Formats: sequence, C-alpha cells, structure tokens
Amino acid sequence: MDYKYIEQLLERYWKCESTLEEERILRNFFSQSDVPEHLEKYRALFEYEQKAAKEEVLGKDFDNKIINMVHEPVVVKAQTFNLRQQLTPLFKAAAVVAIILTLGNAAQFSFSNQNEEGDIDYAAYQDTYSDPEMAYDKVEDALELVSVGISQTQQNDSAKMHSTYPLINK
Repeated sequence: MDYKYIEQLLERYWKCESTLEEERILRNFFSQSDVPEHLEKYRALFEYEQKAAKEEVLGKDFDNKIINMVHEPVVVKAQTFNLRQQLTPLFKAAAVVAIILTLGNAAQFSFSNQNEEGDIDYAAYQDTYSDPEMAYDKVEDALELVSVGISQTQQNDSAKMHSTYPLINK
C-alpha cells in the first residue's frame, strides 16, 4: 500500500505548515492498529497527544487555591540590631588589614639584610633549609593549618549568623 499522502502530511507537520484538518487526519491514521513499519516511530507522538488531552491534571479548584495562597498575609517579625552586630563586619575587615600589615612588615624585616648604605647584602642571605623539598613540605603544612583555621572560623560565623538572623534561611 502506498502511504505517500501520509508522508506528505508528516512533512507539512514537521515544517509547521499543516492545517488542523490535516493534523486530525494524521491522528486518526496513527490511531489505527495497522500502521506501516517505517511510520511506526511516529505513532507514540500522535497517541500521546490524544491521551494527554483526556487526562485532567489539575482540579477545578486549583485556581482558587493559588489565588488564596497569594493573598495570605505574611507575618514578618521585626528584629533589633545592637551596635556590636552592626559593626562586626567592620571589625573583621580591620582585623584582616592588621594581619596583612603585620605579616608584610615581618616579611620585609626578615628579607632586608641591608648594609650601612641601605643596599641589600645578598652575601649575608642564608637559606633556612638546604633541601628544597623539605622547605616546600613545611610551607605546605603551614598553609594547610591556616586553611583549616579559616574554614573553621567561617563555619562558626555562618552558624552564628543563621542563629542570629533566622529570616536568612527562608
């Protein structure tokens, strides 16, 4: 049997050029039990369209429930903030700046082996470790300790913030 007409309708359907009548013809064709094998792959599409139209997903009172939920009053609790809570971020920033300046000054002092004229005396510089791998391991251990300390501080601050400001969780 020749199914050229159905194939032409399918081509028009994929190009979004089919009319409602042509789409109805396709739905009726694919609802039959004897669909040719080369067109069988399209059957599920047209059968689903018919099945989905029969299903009622939302109830008749769905719109009313949603509208009532939108118009429900929202209770907002006012919170008071004391001066300490408001200035905590500023204190943290000041502490970070102080640590950075202290470390910078310590590094500058330890690396500045200067002679009387103020020039750097490279001959007076001595390595702490003779093995570069050992020095790398020590630095890696120190940075790991700093990382763990910062992570614990952030976790503690986060827990404190969520207990202080419960509206953040919502």
